[in-house]
Amino acid sequence: MILVGDASALIALAACNSLTLLDALFGDVYVPEAVFQEVVIPDKPQSARLKSYLLGKVRAVDMQRYVYLDSFADVGETAAMLLYKELEADYLLIDDKRGRKVAKINQIRTVGSLGVLLQAKRTGLIPAVGPLLAEIAASPIFVSPELIATVLDLAGETTNY
Repeated sequence: MILVGDASALIALAACNSLTLLDALFGDVYVPEAVFQEVVIPDKPQSARLKSYLLGKVRAVDMQRYVYLDSFADVGETAAMLLYKELEADYLLIDDKRGRKVAKINQIRTVGSLGVLLQAKRTGLIPAVGPLLAEIAASPIFVSPELIATVLDLAGETTNY
């Protein structure tokens, strides 16, 4: 399987030290150059971890292709959708709600960082999602308490971490 990543979801997975789950679940993981440049800015959260993980996973994007966009799409998100199309990827890793809607319009299958954690638990790669959710929640990344509760429920976990 091929997964193309966008910045926000990669940062969330880096915050809970779970980037390697992507390789285990999807096999081939790629990011466009624009996403790589966005996440390795020295003052960005998790930039060193992401730079190390993404080495060898960065791809140039054919900007001659097209995807339907809205007026809020950023360069990284646009490049990730174009790379998804170019590679005929299986999933786009993206957390942004608006970006997921745009991806759906473009017939792009998406998965978010929390969906990755759920799938990792279902396949036995991790024993629980709760501790990882706690790490994400303790980082600068915002995840609503309602979404955390939903993910814990889907994971069959009731303990708050």
